[in-house]
Formats: sequence, structure tokens, C-alpha cells
Amino acid sequence: MTQPRWAVVVPVKRLAVAKSRLRGALPGVPHEELALALAADTLRAVLACPAVAEALVVTDDARVAAAARAAGARVLPDEPDAGLNAAFRHGAAGAAAGWVAGITADVPALRPAELAGALLAAQNGRQGVRRFLPDAPGDGTVLLTAGPGVPLDPRFGVGSAVAHAASGALSLDGDWPSLRRDVDTAADLAAAARLGLGPRTAALVAAGRPARAAG
Repeated sequence: MTQPRWAVVVPVKRLAVAKSRLRGALPGVPHEELALALAADTLRAVLACPAVAEALVVTDDARVAAAARAAGARVLPDEPDAGLNAAFRHGAAGAAAGWVAGITADVPALRPAELAGALLAAQNGRQGVRRFLPDAPGDGTVLLTAGPGVPLDPRFGVGSAVAHAASGALSLDGDWPSLRRDVDTAADLAAAARLGLGPRTAALVAAGRPARAAG
């Protein structure tokens, strides 16, 4: 079966309020730079995925919007301004492709081939049913997919894996560690680094790493 081309929605908060639990994770690195790097590396991998026809970044942050346009994404203002799920719905409504996915903007180790594998699994699953991928701990969600004519109906937030399952979505099963590794804490960032970070986040991690003591 030929894989369709997907529209992928990537909401990004204003950098000043994004990824609050990561504040201070990299000494000497401004927090907004880290939040921007996570989103930029996620978007870079999304756009490099052969299954993706377009990426739609939903944001009201000027720096995020500029970086997204420079990377080749389409930017939509966060007109609902009502949180992550409203942003996902807004982006999905603006998508040109019939197959739509929503991905969180904090998977900086993402490999394009792993995203392609997850999208192919979603396409080949039961028709008319949304699919979701839990994060590495298993309680959150990193990816939600919907086929043509099926509302995305996102339920992101605390306990979103259970919420998505309760809404009728089916869990995706596959060996996609870089896709499942979202970053909310310093420990998550270290785990993502072991998988191999995208270039922008990797550069900040290198800059923020404490220098070794002499001798």
C-alpha cells in the first residue's frame, strides 16, 4: 500500500512560558533558547520525514514563527489561544492533506524514519479510528493521528494516554524510541541526548555542560 502524504500539526507555546519544568536544566543557557531548540529540532525531523506533505506550526511567538517559516513549515496564529488541544484542533482544521497527525514540539531526538514508521502503522490500522503513541513513560502522548474525514479530537495533557484510549483512539505499537522520548525535565533531556539530539539542541547541551575541573 502506498503511504499517503500527511499534514503534521506542531503547536508551540510562547517561548516565555514554554517547558517550565526545564528551567535551569542547562546552566548558562537562556531558557527560551532551549525551548526554541527543542521545537526547531522536532520540526526539522518532521519536515525531513518522507511521509509528510506539510507541517503546520500553530504559535503566537514571533521567534518560533520565523524559525518555522525558514524551515519550510506553514505557520498559523494561535487564534483560539485556549491551550494545547485547541491549538491542535485549529491546525488540523487548516490542513490540506486528508491524513492528519499532531505531534508535540519537544521530541528533539526524533528520527524522520521513526515518524514515517509510526504514520505507516497508523495508515495500515483499522480504518476510521484515531491512533496515538504514548510517550516513553507511558502516561503521556507524543503523537495522535486521524485519517480522512476523522476529527483529530486531541486529549493532550496530564494522563493523555488514558484519555485518548477512553475517547476511542487505539495505541500504536512499534519500536520508535526517538519519537516516544519527549522532554519535560532535565532527566528527559539527558535521556534524549543518549539517543542523539538534533543539531540545535545538541549545540545548547554542549554549551551548557559544566566544564571539567582542571587536572
